[in-house]
Amino acid sequence: MIRGARAGDAECQLALGKLYLFGGASLPQSQPTALHWLNRAALQGRDEAWRLIGRHVGFEHARQNPGMLPWYERAWDAGVTQAGLVLAQLVLLAPEAVSAPLRAKAMQALETAARAGLPDAVRLLGQQRRQVRPAGSAAVPPLAPPDCGDAGSHRTALTQAWEKLPRPLFLAQALPLARQLVHDAPQDAEAARACGWQPTPDQVLLLARCAQAMAETDDPGDQARQAERQRYCELAAFGGDRAAQLALGLWFARMTCDGVRVSDGIAAANFKRAIRWLTQAGEQGLADAWFALSRIYIKPEFSQRSVAEAQACLERAAGMGHSGAQLECGIHAWRARRGDEQNDVRAAYWLQQAAAQGAKEAEAALLRIAPDTPDAAAWAAGLPEVREWQHSQPLLSARIELAQLFGLTRAEALLLDVCAADQGHCLVVDIRASYGRSKRRLVLVRTAQQRQALDRIARLFEAVDCSVDGPEGNYRQRLYRLKTWQAAEDDGLAVA
Repeated sequence: MIRGARAGDAECQLALGKLYLFGGASLPQSQPTALHWLNRAALQGRDEAWRLIGRHVGFEHARQNPGMLPWYERAWDAGVTQAGLVLAQLVLLAPEAVSAPLRAKAMQALETAARAGLPDAVRLLGQQRRQVRPAGSAAVPPLAPPDCGDAGSHRTALTQAWEKLPRPLFLAQALPLARQLVHDAPQDAEAARACGWQPTPDQVLLLARCAQAMAETDDPGDQARQAERQRYCELAAFGGDRAAQLALGLWFARMTCDGVRVSDGIAAANFKRAIRWLTQAGEQGLADAWFALSRIYIKPEFSQRSVAEAQACLERAAGMGHSGAQLECGIHAWRARRGDEQNDVRAAYWLQQAAAQGAKEAEAALLRIAPDTPDAAAWAAGLPEVREWQHSQPLLSARIELAQLFGLTRAEALLLDVCAADQGHCLVVDIRASYGRSKRRLVLVRTAQQRQALDRIARLFEAVDCSVDGPEGNYRQRLYRLKTWQAAEDDGLAVA
């Protein structure tokens, strides 16, 4: 599949992009690599590729790859709400000017994403409205009960009040509606499940926002308000609000998202109920929930303590972009490298993901795992220009380019099995079978230029046997070929 993708086969590119997107076939999840292959498949007319980009690849990766905007626009036109959010982010947060029709389309997509409850969309929509709202404009209209009138209008009014009003003013408007709503409602989620009570989406949103605002503003010592907030949170969680499910699970576990124990809240932790709510929140895409679950499963006081389950939850959080989980997965894999030599490759992958989100500890760990060795390629830096020589000695020319790009020693450059070494996010440089004095090491793929060059060179070597039995011969033959060419080039320069 990799060979076919590099050769330009669109179906292989699509399949490889899906594997990197979701993980599988021994390939790690990597959204940047997935985006690279899905983009190439989309350029060849594979509609599923741009739909996958629009649905699963977020703004943080899209903005680093020029030319992605048309795929998100096409996915938004096809009805993918998440693509509308990324389209709006790419257009509205772009430093350069954009056309008025495209900006209008982006605003429409953003409003749709905000109505769907995407937090980033709600936040960006509030920023855009504050920028264009003239001074002295009308105040936020008062909220109407969520079971009266048009549901979309109520949701918009609730969103405006949440974004533009201070939390105490928001509660002044929203709490009477919430109290009216729960007057005849069940006491908690268990009672709601028993009697078949089910709130509407607007009612769930109202209860969840009230619970969050009360958590931000109320005095922890006010037991009556805490009980009221807890009831709103539990009913909103029962209705499917993932933020409420996360908050409720943490409340039952008596801890924060980072696993730090808290003193207030429930008298004794109920890990069984905490796991149930945190799992529901995690299945709705909250990485914080999976990370919190990993903290629960390693607690010594938990009767069902399981290190394996904790690691599985940690990896799910890491795969969803949780920087703390990525850092921990990377460090754990590095410490377990003696049990499996490939664990250093996994460690480098997770630490790269964490470092991309600004984790300084991850960057420091990467320097230990794959230290920069600029002096290793000093031998290649002084070589003459190789472009004219690519036609007569393409393999040797490509190896010299690899050395210059990735800081390889002469022996590593001449003996490396390029296709086997390429792990997507790093190169595994291991020539011990042919060169006993060498050591296995990792070299990170840090830039798009390196990635593109590596793909091009890998396509050149994919049909070549890179072992000493291949057409390039053993190390002495390869070294002789290099020195012969270098001497010929030096003589040519001297004559010139």
